Amino acid sequence: HKVAALGLAAAMALFSMASAYAQSPAPKAKVNINTASASELETLPRVGPKVAQRIVDFRTKNGAFKRIEEIMKVQGIGEKLYENIKGLITVGGESAPK
Repeated sequence: HKVAALGLAAAMALFSMASAYAQSPAPKAKVNINTASASELETLPRVGPKVAQRIVDFRTKNGAFKRIEEIMKVQGIGEKLYENIKGLITVGGESAPK
């Protein structure tokens, strides 16, 4: 009986972990730096209200970003911050390399 109870307990633990994993939220879509509001930009790691507003102001003044790397032209976004967010941002309309 002990073996059956142990097996049952192990199976229950496995199923509970599997259901918890299945209920975890799906990965968020990338933030489009050409269309995101300042509050949406603030969801990026290490991007606070001031930097988010600078991104909005930069694209208003200079037009849409053509490549994600151009975000480093915004004051307050250097290589370290860019490395943290590059996988989380897009300029939209990305297609296969030419």
